[in-house]
Amino acid sequence: MDVIAPGIRQLDTLLGGMDRMTAGFLIDGAQPALVETGSQTSVAAVREALTAAGVGPRDLRWIIVTHIHLDHAGGVGDMAVAFPNATVVVHERGARHLVDPSRLVDSAARVYGPYLDSLYGRMLPTPADRVVAAADGHRVDLGGGRFLTMVDSPGHAKHHHAVFDEQTGTLLVGDAVGVQLPDIGVLRPATPPPDFDLEQSVSSLRRFAALRPEVMVLTHYGPVEQPLETLAEAEEMLYQWVDVADRTMRGGAHDDIEGVAAALADAFAELPDGVPDAVREKFEVLNGFHSNAAGLVRYLSTRQPVSAE
Repeated sequence: MDVIAPGIRQLDTLLGGMDRMTAGFLIDGAQPALVETGSQTSVAAVREALTAAGVGPRDLRWIIVTHIHLDHAGGVGDMAVAFPNATVVVHERGARHLVDPSRLVDSAARVYGPYLDSLYGRMLPTPADRVVAAADGHRVDLGGGRFLTMVDSPGHAKHHHAVFDEQTGTLLVGDAVGVQLPDIGVLRPATPPPDFDLEQSVSSLRRFAALRPEVMVLTHYGPVEQPLETLAEAEEMLYQWVDVADRTMRGGAHDDIEGVAAALADAFAELPDGVPDAVREKFEVLNGFHSNAAGLVRYLSTRQPVSAE
């Protein structure tokens, strides 16, 4: 584990056995919390990391997920079994899917196909009496005066909240800011269907900036060096991606996902020299142009054209 702020350690959930793709976070306190379980394929790695950190089966008090996508929350049901004293905190719009994940898993199976079981796994249900459906501003008490505040931040997903550690000013932003893998260093928006919304995404980024975090951390993957500059970059990138998608759709079929994906790849696929092919492939598996294009097409098909003005 890496210490990323006082009392906050980052662990690698080893999504599908691949390193430095998806992180989890152990936050110390009298009632310690794990933020992000990773996927179901990550459960063994996360449990091993917690054990190495001295967190036994009855020690963990809170399990918090930023949203219910399987790479962030797929391991929740397994972790709830492994840590029987832990209460699960999730956005109020995602709580029912942890209790009954059947629709969530069916939808993921349609999207990911053969990747579902090899990369993500499924999701076990979590008992309803162990789930807290958290509204904006909900505070989680870790004891000793340490609180985590849930920050409603839709745009990537309607069931997304960031986690703000009041004690250190650390903001765990899930996928709301985008994806930046350490092996690549390029920030890429995350605009998947069905929930991507430009206006909500920008509003969430600006809300993060208003918090003026001391440390800002992406689940994919790790702390960024300049939080406010990264938020500004993320906003500009969103407008650029939407603009490319909008112009592509105006020039052809309005629902041409393949065409939008190709246009995004032409405009934004440039990566630093020397990036190994395996790392490039990892980036595409996690946050490929096709899934992002599908979200942009859905958004633009149901809304008026937008601009950065």
